[in-house]
Amino acid sequence: MRWKLLLAVCFLAAAVFASSATGSRRATLCGGSSSSSPKVTHVVWIWMENHSYSSIIGGSGTSAYTNSPYVNGTLVPGCGLATDFHSETHPSLPNYIASTSGSTHGLTSDCSPSSCPQSAVSLFEELKAAGRSWRGYDESMSSNCSKSSSSLYAARHNPAVYYTRIASTCTSWDVPLGTTSSGAFQQAIRGGTLPSFSFVTPNLCNDTHDCSIKTGDTWLKTWVPLITAGSNYKAGNTVVFITWDEGSGGSTGEDCATKTTDQSCHIATLVVSPSTTPGRRSATFYTHYSLLKTTEQLLGLGYLGHAADSSTSSMRTAFNL
Repeated sequence: MRWKLLLAVCFLAAAVFASSATGSRRATLCGGSSSSSPKVTHVVWIWMENHSYSSIIGGSGTSAYTNSPYVNGTLVPGCGLATDFHSETHPSLPNYIASTSGSTHGLTSDCSPSSCPQSAVSLFEELKAAGRSWRGYDESMSSNCSKSSSSLYAARHNPAVYYTRIASTCTSWDVPLGTTSSGAFQQAIRGGTLPSFSFVTPNLCNDTHDCSIKTGDTWLKTWVPLITAGSNYKAGNTVVFITWDEGSGGSTGEDCATKTTDQSCHIATLVVSPSTTPGRRSATFYTHYSLLKTTEQLLGLGYLGHAADSSTSSMRTAFNL
């Protein structure tokens, strides 16, 4: 009987240790920095697809929690969540363009890069002009800066390929994502060489456009810990924003900034940074213009389009960035 008791005690101790370790990892995913005014030199955007806030965020026992256990069980309690974040419109492309240039420029469709090239100044151009680096990391893209959708790669989810003013550098700076074991993004994370700005686009399955929410949650669970384990993040100067392009449903061309009760406009946005208090939530009204404004502030850039509007709230103070 004594050996059974000893075995039981060992199992209990192991379980307590594992639980403690998990809790510690969750607590230090965000909030590990002692700096109240961190100097951010790396910003990472990860864009998911086509699901409203209530489909992604929920408490234990809800379908949202079941489908997104990593988001709800780790990222929400361990990092920051904007609870009143809205897209600009429907469908996808205008939101990608708005977030990187400050305006939809009248786009109301998912037109191809050749059908609706954009001559506007973009965040990508802003960064280069300021001597900063950027990269588009696009999963399943067959070649650099590809304007042609193929298989699981959708050009409409890769805004860099639309801007004509950066065409000469796009082929060098907009690259295939690779995998967690090899490829451009993994190498930048492992090598501590993340650019000033990274726009990360999962493929049509992993962004939940064509596959389940749980598939996207699993994808985030593989990539986010890799980023936070990297030397750039550990140095305390990296912020990761995870957002969705739009909610499900809605009307083409809808003004989501004025449809504050329309669930097709309400999307989840998570903030992962060493300076963000674990479990921090902000109920401030934000849009993708807020994401642009915040990024421009963090990287010392000017404002593009509606990012300059006084009505566009920055996310810096709310999430201690």
